[in-house]
Amino acid sequence: MIKNWKNLEVLRLRRAHYIKEIVQQICVHCNNFYQLMLPQSYVWDDVAYTIISCLPKIRHLFLKGGTIERRNLVMILQRCKELVKLDVRDCFLFDESDGVILEVASHIPSFSCQGSTDIENSEDREVHIGLCQCHAGLMHWNQEFPFDWKFMN
Repeated sequence: MIKNWKNLEVLRLRRAHYIKEIVQQICVHCNNFYQLMLPQSYVWDDVAYTIISCLPKIRHLFLKGGTIERRNLVMILQRCKELVKLDVRDCFLFDESDGVILEVASHIPSFSCQGSTDIENSEDREVHIGLCQCHAGLMHWNQEFPFDWKFMN
């Protein structure tokens, strides 16, 4: 379907299961594309890599309320040199006061990361990532799931 949207410039996807595939199609078919909104989405390694490889000239990126690991945010900041607006407010898995992120983002005229926080406790962090992966369709709950959910009783 995206191949028919040659003039697509802006796209908002909320918790989409096929972010990677959609971005790859935008790369091929939409030469005027400049703004991607992925609020409340899980930006795992493959999605971050797809953004930097397929949309290196993206100008506006909105990830507000999502989950993005620090290394993936740094990778996007380093590779997407034409960003003029990046919104990562209220995100999880990196801290709003991270000096490296703030330094790497210093070239972006409008960079917002207020309210973003890392999850220090490794068990809580793994549970959060597991829930994000399940919601993103990357894994499914089954009896083989590595966490002991007995504490929920």
